[in-house]
Amino acid sequence: MEKIKHFFGITAWLVAMMLLAVACTDSIDIQKVYTFDLVAMPVQKRIVQGEVAEIRCQIIKEGSYQDTKFFIRYFQPDGKGELRLDNGTVLLPNDLYPLSKETFRMYYTSHCTDQQVVDVYIEDNHGQVVQKTFSWQNDKGEDDGEDD
Repeated sequence: MEKIKHFFGITAWLVAMMLLAVACTDSIDIQKVYTFDLVAMPVQKRIVQGEVAEIRCQIIKEGSYQDTKFFIRYFQPDGKGELRLDNGTVLLPNDLYPLSKETFRMYYTSHCTDQQVVDVYIEDNHGQVVQKTFSWQNDKGEDDGEDD
């Protein structure tokens, strides 16, 4: 009986050691990819040709990984205008530009009298993309009959 207890004791100890060895790994799982979103302050709804509209933006991240880099591109499906960053960089449609900070401003200048729509895409170096749309109705600048 003593030999059987000794045998089961050694067997249980060996099984525990094997499970411990299999459970341990040399690699540490470090999360590098975190979801993010682009948040913008409310933007004016009407614009006159030649007028500049300011768009204040911030990238909000779920977590932080210091090697994450962000990029911006835009398309303009309706209207005609110019979009530039607060550092003076004039963006060309569908070209990818690096963003140096996560809180930034964009300035849209209207070049037409039609409705204008701008789709802004923020991408990270991990392949994630967030899209926001900004639109303006033409304001011909006419007095609508109200007293100021």
